[in-house]
Amino acid sequence: MTPLCHNRVVIVTGAGRGLGRAHALAFAQAGARVVVNDAGVTLNGLGANTGPAHQVVKEITAMGGQAVANTEDIADWQGALRLIRAAVESFGQLDVLVNNAGFLRDRMLVNMEEHEWDAVIRVHLKGHMAPLRHAAAYWRSEHRAGRPIAARVINTSSGAGLLGSVGQGNYSAAKAGIAGLTTVAAAELARYGVTVNAIAPAARTRMTELAFAETMAAPTEAEFDAMAPENVSPLVVWLGSEASGEVTGRMFEVEGGRIGVADGWRHGPFIDRGSRWPVEEVGEAVQRLLAASPAPAPVYGT
Repeated sequence: MTPLCHNRVVIVTGAGRGLGRAHALAFAQAGARVVVNDAGVTLNGLGANTGPAHQVVKEITAMGGQAVANTEDIADWQGALRLIRAAVESFGQLDVLVNNAGFLRDRMLVNMEEHEWDAVIRVHLKGHMAPLRHAAAYWRSEHRAGRPIAARVINTSSGAGLLGSVGQGNYSAAKAGIAGLTTVAAAELARYGVTVNAIAPAARTRMTELAFAETMAAPTEAEFDAMAPENVSPLVVWLGSEASGEVTGRMFEVEGGRIGVADGWRHGPFIDRGSRWPVEEVGEAVQRLLAASPAPAPVYGT
């Protein structure tokens, strides 16, 4: 059998560790040529280290695959452009962008500092937008030149972005923004042959193994390790393949052996009075609407 992603060129950001590393290795096993992007920062986004990206490249080449390391800051506009160019210059094309990189600076809202908000919004939300913008420009150019495009973008949101998470207001806001960005990008880029989807994964990474230590603990050797990051990657690889061309603008929750589809905001029940509402009548109308609507899912941590 021909591997699912034979000769496709894939960028994975934050690919030095955790989910990104698992995705990069899985794409390589599926026949893709991989750009392993990782700036090598600490869990809270400090410092820089070229080691993680190069280590994953070594793992891929040891299995007979093709990969190059890239250590650009994906939230830097020009750095993101250089990342996209690195894929094209190294392998002649770009087919898949997996936006995965991120870090945490958790804090309750009443204690959060401005720099903690700015840093998390920057790396997650701008760190998705900047590579996506430059990749989209590349694919538009290819489309206009008459070359066939079957490009894929897989963004990384989170249950925190879908439902909220106590102590993670910055992270939740960024991940919710990624969900909205995915919807818009899917609509705008369809004309060029590009699909855009997102995942909300649950897995053992540097960002979860301390915050959710009990849930993320590795099981005994004989048990299925539901929190292993490698469980998420098969869905990501399939979404990055040409086989997924009919799927776009969707959010997938993935954990262990479970894949689900998460639905976003939808128009719900309404009451049309036909004229401006008197303020004293609004409360009763709101109560009627809420009674006809399902209760929201609880916020993580409540």
